[in-house]
Amino acid sequence: MRFKSNYFKLFLKFNKVKYGKNLNLIGLPVIYKFKNAKIIIGDSCIIRSSFLSNLIGLYQKTIIVARDNSTVQIGNNVGMSGVTIYARKSIFIGDNCTIGANVKILDNDFHPIDPVARLNNDESFIKSKEIVIGNNVFIGGNAIILKGTRIGDNSVIGAGSVVSGEFGCDVIIAGNPGKLIKKIGE
Repeated sequence: MRFKSNYFKLFLKFNKVKYGKNLNLIGLPVIYKFKNAKIIIGDSCIIRSSFLSNLIGLYQKTIIVARDNSTVQIGNNVGMSGVTIYARKSIFIGDNCTIGANVKILDNDFHPIDPVARLNNDESFIKSKEIVIGNNVFIGGNAIILKGTRIGDNSVIGAGSVVSGEFGCDVIIAGNPGKLIKKIGE
């Protein structure tokens, strides 16, 4: 795999994706940005896209897409497995985060909510709102982080949770919809 990932890093440079030292690609992810978009990946990140690289089981390769004028910024020492990160506005992930298998982080609705706009595939009606994930956040497998979400430092998102809203530091969030379960240390 090492040989292929070095070629993939050349593709990242050609596509003007910025990445730091010691980027470790296990399998080949899909990482793509539109012309005016930005993708920035910090130092010492691990991106797993091989189906056998995580024993929970990956449903897909990691996919990171920045559309239009959006920004995806991933901090240092972040690990992810089979994750989808899809931005139309901006997604910021802090340092030292662990993002479990098959997590989805989506700052937009993908399709218009308005039925007429949806029938006409009018993308100008697609709503998008920035996502900010703090430092040292653990997001359990199969969670979904929706547009406008803010998660404070040191927080934990339970596996399979669907999270939308603003949450402080040092909290456990779980469920569908994701709710504050307790402060860490209580």
